[in-house]
Amino acid sequence: MANITRFDPFNLATTDPFGSVDDLFKGFFMRPVLFEGQPQMQIKLDVKEDDKAYTVHADIPGVKKEDIHVSIEGNQVSISAETKMEKEEKKGEKVLRSERYVGKVARSFTLAHDVDESKSQAKYTDGVLELTLPKKAVSSARKLAIQ
Repeated sequence: MANITRFDPFNLATTDPFGSVDDLFKGFFMRPVLFEGQPQMQIKLDVKEDDKAYTVHADIPGVKKEDIHVSIEGNQVSISAETKMEKEEKKGEKVLRSERYVGKVARSFTLAHDVDESKSQAKYTDGVLELTLPKKAVSSARKLAIQ
């Protein structure tokens, strides 16, 4: 027979099958703070595949191509970029407000096949990074003759 217990909605110490009050506020005070006018950067990706290569389009607007770094290790691809923004408002010769923002954004993903790093290409135009990542030739298994 099942145990019957009385539910008290005002008792915070009650065991709740859906979680507790602590779970409700977990991480609440540790969230990063976004200030007004501060851009929230994310790298958005489109990945396409054909028989010979992967094509990746990554949206990274407002970044110089010198500040973008791409690394390839086997089938793991990592893209990182540093964003820098300076804004200064003047009225005549008097500076009313000056703001600086420096941040870093990164994105990593894993592909189904290893990438040939030596033949890979990257192009950055109009805020879009285009990567052409050729697949590595799969080495065929070789049988050894036993003597």
